[in-house]
Amino acid sequence: MTLGEFERQIYAVASSSPICGVPIVRRLTPTSINLRLDVMSGGFIDAFHNEETDATAFTLIQRNRRAFGADNTGGWYIHPFDAPERHDTLSGAMTFQSFVAAIERHLRC
Repeated sequence: MTLGEFERQIYAVASSSPICGVPIVRRLTPTSINLRLDVMSGGFIDAFHNEETDATAFTLIQRNRRAFGADNTGGWYIHPFDAPERHDTLSGAMTFQSFVAAIERHLRC
């Protein structure tokens, strides 16, 4: 996936979500992008993609700690709400849409 495709996906999901603020590009290099979105219930989401390595990570930060996350470092893993320090294996890739939907369910939006 290109950096442009990743950025467009983040913006598309954010614009249709009741919990996401407007994405802001925090860092852009020739091979990677990091975006941040405020979450209406507090905290923020960081979304990262490296086009060269195909590494992707999504993290919900609340009270200065990871509250929920997903990444594909050595396969797809989820860091669940009840134990965000854990690395539970996922059977497939997590999209940003699925990530935000999981947060919405958790917040009961």
